[in-house]
Amino acid sequence: MTLDHRQKHLQSLRAGLSLLIAPIEFLVDLPNDLGRWVSESLSSRQTLLEENTRLHSQNLLMQARSLKNADLEAENQRLRELLGSSLKVTDRVLIAELIKVDLDPFKHLIRINKTSKNGVYVDQPLLDADGVMGQVIETVPAHSTVRLITDPGHSIPVQVSRNGLRTIATGIGKINQISLPYLPNNTDIKQGDLLVTSGLGGVYPPGYPVAYVTEVKYIAGDEFAQIKAEPTAHLNRSREVLLVWSGEHIKMLQQSTQPTKVPDDENR
Repeated sequence: MTLDHRQKHLQSLRAGLSLLIAPIEFLVDLPNDLGRWVSESLSSRQTLLEENTRLHSQNLLMQARSLKNADLEAENQRLRELLGSSLKVTDRVLIAELIKVDLDPFKHLIRINKTSKNGVYVDQPLLDADGVMGQVIETVPAHSTVRLITDPGHSIPVQVSRNGLRTIATGIGKINQISLPYLPNNTDIKQGDLLVTSGLGGVYPPGYPVAYVTEVKYIAGDEFAQIKAEPTAHLNRSREVLLVWSGEHIKMLQQSTQPTKVPDDENR
């Protein structure tokens, strides 16, 4: 051993033996190495799956927040338009929110979140940023019900803005259309004319946009023309709406909101 240590006679022999032993060591260590590799692979896969799940959840959350932000932005835009519209209205107004739509195809009714506690009254006009929507037909403690101008049971006095011609517009059960059934064949009305409230009947104050004339048909032999118009208000899209007070109703609202005075006798 001493001679081998000094003169390295057995070094080549050891090298040869190492070459022979190396495959055996590899085979001996193979199960452990393979098990460790499989364990690390499974661990890495599980980590990746967990990371993927977490990122997917975060992505869904961010998308939901993005959609909510988009909805808030759209709502803010609608409110700005509504407030801009209310500045043009000389009567007193109150912003209300639509909470329910009647699904009956033969009735065009909606519910709003303002009631008599807010001064809402039957026959009160309802508008959006673009025109007349309808009128209140019922108010209960939880909500108020509004009949839209397209409801078959609704009629509204209007006049042609261009020439002052007055008539009645009625709902026909279509959300984007009303009819003017009482104008004779020789009437001065044409497509594109703006219809506004005439103020007759005492329900709607005068001058509010109602609809644009979209179709005028004169049929030989018929006494009346067939005239259709499209409402200016977005009846199937508006979420925020305006309740309008005018004339004596403003005085009634002011009186109802004034504090009750206590008689001097009761004070004493």
